[in-house]
Amino acid sequence: MDDVYKRSVELHKQMQGKIEMTNKIPVDNSETLSLVYSPGVAQPCLEIEKDEEKAYDLTMKGNTIAVVTNGTAVLGLGDIGPTAALPVMEGKAMLFKKFAGINAVPICIDSKNTRHIIETIRRISPAFGGINLEDIKAPESFEIEEKLQDIGIPVFHDDQHGTAIVTLAALINAAKVVDKDINEMKVVINGAGAAGIAIAKLLRCFGIDSDLCMSVKQLIVCDSKGSIHRFRRDLNKAKTELLKYSNFDDVDGSIQEVIKGADVFIGVSKGNLLTQEDIKNMADKPIIFAMANPTPEIMPADAKAAGAAVVGTGRSDFANQINNVLAFPGIFKGALLARASTISTEMKLAAAHAIAKYVENPTAEEVIPSALDTSMAKVVADAVEQSVYHEREMAKRIADADAEYDAL
Repeated sequence: MDDVYKRSVELHKQMQGKIEMTNKIPVDNSETLSLVYSPGVAQPCLEIEKDEEKAYDLTMKGNTIAVVTNGTAVLGLGDIGPTAALPVMEGKAMLFKKFAGINAVPICIDSKNTRHIIETIRRISPAFGGINLEDIKAPESFEIEEKLQDIGIPVFHDDQHGTAIVTLAALINAAKVVDKDINEMKVVINGAGAAGIAIAKLLRCFGIDSDLCMSVKQLIVCDSKGSIHRFRRDLNKAKTELLKYSNFDDVDGSIQEVIKGADVFIGVSKGNLLTQEDIKNMADKPIIFAMANPTPEIMPADAKAAGAAVVGTGRSDFANQINNVLAFPGIFKGALLARASTISTEMKLAAAHAIAKYVENPTAEEVIPSALDTSMAKVVADAVEQSVYHEREMAKRIADADAEYDAL
């Protein structure tokens, strides 16, 4: 592993970063110069002034997003600051380009003040077709995303929703492998940050009215102090919100106590949290998604030896890698194609089901497609784009029906 770190530094130094901007047109004569800049460029400007939607056709906006961070929750590294987070943002931009052909620009904001971050994103939004929030710690990330839903372009916190979408997809197929009904499952999540809360909300279909919904029967979320229940006095707003759709029986206890009898464990927390004894205490044929990186909550071999039927991690060197790259390129591609103004829950569910359906015959070693499958972005994009059109059609029907009623 030390060799990987050393070679990575050498590569970054050699290339001086991993992305660059290139011109689509060679500017090698005066005629071209007059088209791409003065005087010709004035006309596209005037066209956009009359109709801002034309920016999607006449500029990079239609296929460009901003990858925005303040470096407060960089995966596996924590709060390392905006400048140190830049290599990760460059890597994310590379993935957008590789898997979906989307241009992505890293934006690293030097502030921990949510108001400053929100205002900055609002002010830069005209240049982009979407905003991917990345590696911003909870609960600030929730507020930032929520306050930006009115800027006219999709704002999507990948650490929350990307993880939740791929986890749901994996669970849909894992349930088939163990022959259990998702609607009857008891699920325990360890980790009440951005990812854990988003997973919980999606698995319980909280606040969602959709034919694609699947809601687990029982859900308990744990943080570093144990299960989250009504009688704790140390909960922030986001954790208090969890109680609207989880732990209705106010089960109190450590993760080791709460996991007893559970059908599914989902870890988005820290390594080496569980033992083989914990797995043995779960229900028959348990499903383990141990996604802490680089060390899972329990190593796959140990989980399987203790009776786990399906095991997934966040690592590429084990089967069933639950990786956000299966979701975010296609989600943004579909949203850009449909010129969506937000990423709705219906779009997230459509993405999850598309990812799950892609694996035609799930097995214990394959409940999720390979993270390197470049065809996934199109599969997800198609599902998301169709979801947008469906939502618009339904909204139009409702509006037309209301208008008819008002006319009576």
